[in-house]
Amino acid sequence: MRILGVASATAALALGTAGTALACNIKDFSAVASCDDNGKGVITVTDKDGSRQKATVSVFLSTDGSETKVDEKEVTGTREGATVTFSEDWAPGATYRIHVKAGKNLVDQDIKPNLTAPSKACASSEPAPEPSETTPSAPEETAPATVEPTASAPESSEAAEPSAEASESDSAAPAAGGENFPSPAAGTSNLAETGSSSSTPLIAGIAAVLVVVGGGAVFFGMRRRGASKA
Repeated sequence: MRILGVASATAALALGTAGTALACNIKDFSAVASCDDNGKGVITVTDKDGSRQKATVSVFLSTDGSETKVDEKEVTGTREGATVTFSEDWAPGATYRIHVKAGKNLVDQDIKPNLTAPSKACASSEPAPEPSETTPSAPEETAPATVEPTASAPESSEAAEPSAEASESDSAAPAAGGENFPSPAAGTSNLAETGSSSSTPLIAGIAAVLVVVGGGAVFFGMRRRGASKA
């Protein structure tokens, strides 16, 4: 009987130890801050609970004595390790408190120690869109600037044409004035031809004398012929 009692106690102790080993424990959880394939910050929590107990993982950012909840997710552990990932653009050296709660009374603890982010931030592997967008926009802005002077050029040429015509008319005006300037002399020559000159009375007098003399000569000539016939 004594031997059977010892054997039973040993078996119970072994079963209790095995059950305890298979039960969910805070030591089955671990956390790390890293960068994903796109260069973004993430926090990954791994659960290696072989009992496959569902657990709730909460991540808090600790800053100057205050905390900000980042996110909360559920995970079911495996012997190989089940992971749950939180997208968090962590700053270098930032501190995070990660709390795990599984079952009613199995686990309700923080992962110790608190998680500290690496000293170097993640570098995004995606090409920066800003330089590629601003580079083609520069010609688009300069294009209207080059068009405006060419559009204003015809206006300046059109504006220049009236000025050229005005200059031609201005240059022609003195020439016309120059031609009209000696008009008084031309007027006097026309008056002389029409007989309105000062020598007209003298010419008329001489013509009258000649007419009288001619008439007298004809008269006396006719008298002489008549006398010679008688």
